[in-house]
Amino acid sequence: MFVITYDIKEDKNRTKVSKILEDFGKRVQYSVFESDINKMEAKYLKNLLKSKIDLEKDNIKFYFICADCETKVESLGKDKEHTMLDSYVF
Repeated sequence: MFVITYDIKEDKNRTKVSKILEDFGKRVQYSVFESDINKMEAKYLKNLLKSKIDLEKDNIKFYFICADCETKVESLGKDKEHTMLDSYVF
């Protein structure tokens, strides 16, 4: 598991990064994602994101959470509810 954070200056780049990360994990804060991907997938994701940011101004961090540490994650307060719907009715 990875925790991925970003600080992106330009709105356009921030939107691109956010949309990519939504495909690889779940948003837990505005600029923080949790992603249950393996190290090879993380390498691919890093290369993809690298092409979407300004390396002189922006920053993306990957925090690897080992399996043992993952069981020790604590949360205070209400977590965002994450549900995957197959279809939406308007």
